[in-house]
Amino acid sequence: MRPVVLEEALAEPSVQPGRECVLCPPLRYRINAMADLPGEASVIARDRDFLLMPDVAPLADGHLLLVTRRHRQCAGDFGEPLWDLALWWRDHVARLYRQAYGTGELLLFEHGPALSQGGGACIDHAHWHFLPGVHGIRAVVEGRGLPGTPAGYAALRARFRTGHSYLLIEEQGTATVHPGDGVRGQFLRWAVTVALHGETAGNAVPAMAWRWQETFGLPDSRRRFLRTVRAMRRAAAALDRPPDDDHRDDSHQ
Repeated sequence: MRPVVLEEALAEPSVQPGRECVLCPPLRYRINAMADLPGEASVIARDRDFLLMPDVAPLADGHLLLVTRRHRQCAGDFGEPLWDLALWWRDHVARLYRQAYGTGELLLFEHGPALSQGGGACIDHAHWHFLPGVHGIRAVVEGRGLPGTPAGYAALRARFRTGHSYLLIEEQGTATVHPGDGVRGQFLRWAVTVALHGETAGNAVPAMAWRWQETFGLPDSRRRFLRTVRAMRRAAAALDRPPDDDHRDDSHQ
């Protein structure tokens, strides 16, 4: 099993000249600071390629982001080893959720832009969203005329290399990729909000705000963020704890 480094001080790559990406240094934690939330101190785990951190405007308790440390457009831009590592992190998040919330079922979603700011993506830095025990998003997306096909590394890579943005959804153990060109900004956050809270009567908008710019820093959002940090810290500590003496195999004593 790949070790998860919780407090390792690793040198950050410098941001590319002229780039103003909010998920790259030196801007990575600027939004956290604007909302008076912990930035680097809120990172749950990290290695040389990824950071696991709470979403700054969580849609629900447990909303996490898996962010590449170096700037990449989307997961379709990964090499195969990096893709395999991202899947390891997905499985690790499932273990954290099982420990924290009693279910290892998770939702994974990504809006993968093929071009800078393409396909409605508002941040073109590779990041996967995770939520515990949430499903029904695929049905919402397909209900908007965006059919899915089985997703994997080859499918995402093909869309990215041919200049097509995509929507990646994994729920209840099944991953699908959907057309992403021309959809509204933060479309998948909208779809999650619809699945969680429904739509207003007679209107095609959710009953609650979904854009992160509208919710980050508000009291409820801040409380969800801080609850998520506490829950994930406790879960990580429990997973790292050695087994109790009473449960050890006598043959190894």
